[in-house]
Amino acid sequence: MTRPTGPDAVILDYNGVIGLQPTRAQWLRLARIASWPEDDLAAFQRAFWNARDLYDAGQLSDLAYWARVLGAHPGPRLLRELLAADTDMWTATDAGVVSVLRRAHATGMPMVLLSNAPSHLSTVLDTHDWRRMMAQALYSARLQLCKPAPAIYQQALQATAVRDPRRVLFVDDRLDNCQAAARLGLRTLHYTGSTDGLRTALLPAD
Repeated sequence: MTRPTGPDAVILDYNGVIGLQPTRAQWLRLARIASWPEDDLAAFQRAFWNARDLYDAGQLSDLAYWARVLGAHPGPRLLRELLAADTDMWTATDAGVVSVLRRAHATGMPMVLLSNAPSHLSTVLDTHDWRRMMAQALYSARLQLCKPAPAIYQQALQATAVRDPRRVLFVDDRLDNCQAAARLGLRTLHYTGSTDGLRTALLPAD
């Protein structure tokens, strides 16, 4: 099936596109495991994100990351509980997005996943059914490089096997990531939660 004006391949973010954002209940569960005061969830989230870029880039181990969040080293049992709850927050997927991707995959559209994600989460994501649609999955922890660094987009573009970046669509829920991709010549779709734009961009008109 031809796509005269559509892309020849797509590079997809995970969280906020394929993956759903965590619920407040999931955040509270993680905070309780961390023995954080439940009435100060915002402070817990700040601690969680402050070191996340280094963790996503593979520069902090699981233990080192959680030691920074907690201000002390967790024991082995607590670390396992934190990892399980953290990972659980990021594994629910948007059924509408996955449906669009399945239809696009059926047309032969090459797909590459490009996600800022720590090593433990990356391993879990690779076991999920939707992951089989991806020709390759590139994770920041494995590359030791996070979006929006230009080199990470170059690696993803190479993974699509499409030489012209203008023929590749990059989809992300963060505008800064889309802007970085656009500077390298890729088409971009800033995904804000509606599947209509994604469907239009990926699927040929009936």
